[in-house]
Amino acid sequence: MNQALQISVVIPLYNEAESLPELHDWIVRVMQENNFTYEILFVDDGSNDGSWEVIQQIARQNPKVKGFKFVRNYGKTAALQTAFTHAEGKVVITMDADLQDSPDEIPELYRMITEEKYDLVSGWKKKRYDPITKTIPTKLFNAVSRWVSGVYLHDFNCGLKAYQSRVIKNITIYGEMHRNIPIIAKWNGFKKIGEKVVQHRPRKYGSTKFGLERFIYGFLDLLTVAFVNKFGRRPMHFFGTMGVLSFVIGSLMALYLLFEKLYNISQGLRYRNVTDNPFFFLALIAIIIGSQLFLAGFIGELFVKQTFKKDEYLIEEKTGE
Repeated sequence: MNQALQISVVIPLYNEAESLPELHDWIVRVMQENNFTYEILFVDDGSNDGSWEVIQQIARQNPKVKGFKFVRNYGKTAALQTAFTHAEGKVVITMDADLQDSPDEIPELYRMITEEKYDLVSGWKKKRYDPITKTIPTKLFNAVSRWVSGVYLHDFNCGLKAYQSRVIKNITIYGEMHRNIPIIAKWNGFKKIGEKVVQHRPRKYGSTKFGLERFIYGFLDLLTVAFVNKFGRRPMHFFGTMGVLSFVIGSLMALYLLFEKLYNISQGLRYRNVTDNPFFFLALIAIIIGSQLFLAGFIGELFVKQTFKKDEYLIEEKTGE
C-alpha cells in the first residue's frame, strides 16, 4: 500500500455519464484546495449510456483516476468490494455518482478519521430531497438496523462514508450488503463508528436506479449478517438448540399420550389408541424436525471445521518480536 496516499475516493456508478465530469472536477478542486494526495476510483457497474467512455476520457486527462468496468450489472456491493480491493489511500471515502453527495464533506470526514481516530464515519442526510415512498421505508430500515445491530446510526444507507483503510481491507461484502457495512465492521472489531450530518442535494441528472425492492433485500441481508455473525462459527449452537428443544417437546407429548392410555387401561376407563390422537402426529413431526435440525447443526460444524483458517483473526498490535 502506498502510505503517502492520503485519500481514495470510491465512486460506484450505473448510467451516470452526465454527472461524471462535474463530479470529477468538484473532487479535484476540493483535493487541491486542501493539498490532499488522492486517487479517484470509478467502478462502472455495467452502464449502457456511455459512462465508461466518459471515465476513459477523464482518466486520460487525470492520471490519478482509475476506472473499472464490469461486463454486466452486478450491483453496488460488488462495485464497492472491487474498489476496496484496489484502493491504496490511508482513508477511503465512498460517495454516489449522482451529485447528491457533496465532495465538500471530504475534508471533515478525513479529519474525523485521522484526528479523532474513528474507524468509520457514516454520513447522515438529515434533510433529504427524496419522495415519501423512499423516506418512510428508509426510516423503518434504519430503526430495525439499530435494534438488531446495536450500531446507533441514523442513516445506514447513506453512500457518503469514510473508512480507515484497515477496515475495508479486513471485511468482505457480497449480495446487497453495502447497506450493512457499519454493522459488519463493528462485528469484526471496528467499534469506533461515528456519524456526520451531511448535505443531501437534489438529483441534477437522470433518475434514481433503485426501487422499493432494495428495502426488502436490505432487510433480508440484515438478517443474514446478524445470523452469520452470531452463529457462523458455531452453527450447532443454533440448530442444535432448536433441534433438541423440538425433539424434547415431541417426546414429552408422545410420552404423555402413552401414559394417558396406560392410565385409562389400569382404571378401566375408555381409551383410544395413541395413533388415533392427532396430537401424536404433531409429536412425531416435532421429533423428526428436531432430529433434522440437530443433524443440520452437526453438518454445519463439520463444514466450519473444514473451511476454518487460522489467519482469519485480526491482530491489532504485536510486541516481543
